[in-house]
Amino acid sequence: MADLSKSSVLSLVLRLVVAAILLQTLYFKFSAAPESVYIFQTLGAEPWGRIGSGIAELIVAILLLWPRTVAIGAVSALGVISGAIMAHFTRLGIEVQGDGGLLFGLALVVFAGSAVLAWLHRKEIPVLGRWLA
Repeated sequence: MADLSKSSVLSLVLRLVVAAILLQTLYFKFSAAPESVYIFQTLGAEPWGRIGSGIAELIVAILLLWPRTVAIGAVSALGVISGAIMAHFTRLGIEVQGDGGLLFGLALVVFAGSAVLAWLHRKEIPVLGRWLA
């Protein structure tokens, strides 16, 4: 019973951390902050990529915060953040506009947290859950 309690607490903490990181970026994306515009211009996806990724991140954060949809949110977060990490590796670089690698670091935190959440909630993943149990 103690292990279940520890994994429940870990899940809650990771859900809050990952969702908070995803949600805090929304202001910058939806307000067309210069940093966000620069990133998506560099990627050749301004403004539709900025707005689209913001909508995707909002949906993922909601899925992570809603207890019944954590598994879907975790897998979706892995997909969304993998795109961001690949953008850093291929076009943006680790450091973007002198941020010291902060955005890249946050993306890694989201990836790691989402991976752990997906593992903790693997039985709840639609279609695949019964094979991962």
